[in-house]
Amino acid sequence: MDPAEELVDVVDEEGRVVRTVSRREMRAEGLRHRCTYTIVRNSRGEIYVHRRTETKDVYPGLYDATAGGVCASGETFDEGAARELEEELGISGVPLRFCFEHRYDGPGGRVLGAVYEVVWDGPIRHQASEIAWGAFVPLDRLRSMMDERPFCPDGREVVERWLRERGDEPNRETPVHFPA
Repeated sequence: MDPAEELVDVVDEEGRVVRTVSRREMRAEGLRHRCTYTIVRNSRGEIYVHRRTETKDVYPGLYDATAGGVCASGETFDEGAARELEEELGISGVPLRFCFEHRYDGPGGRVLGAVYEVVWDGPIRHQASEIAWGAFVPLDRLRSMMDERPFCPDGREVVERWLRERGDEPNRETPVHFPA
């Protein structure tokens, strides 16, 4: 099936499903939908960072420190997070730890997201259509990469909040601007 024709649940501010549309329609109309974000750490505390392929429909070529994506119609957050983690990075059978819900309203979409983290020391297998490069990086390198390189704005918000809630990142007051 063409990914643009996959069915997606549109949700209201409280996360209630109000209708179901194709991914194409959701993107074209900027409709609020559900998605997942998973931060992958290894036992050394490094975070997995990757660069999206240039062919991605949203944020092509940008860096991200989360694996995830749009939940399919009827799919729970837990199911979506596990599916996306396996599809994008080849990680399966690992316990997902729910961290928080995150709302994003900005360039590229309007979402109600569920944020998870996992610890993984096994091999990473990229989904070639989605990920061009990836590596585990120490937290200080992640912070400098987020200052030096273009990151997905929603993933950046999620990671910055995750770091703050862990006590690892000061509260940033300055807005971040991304190239169009």
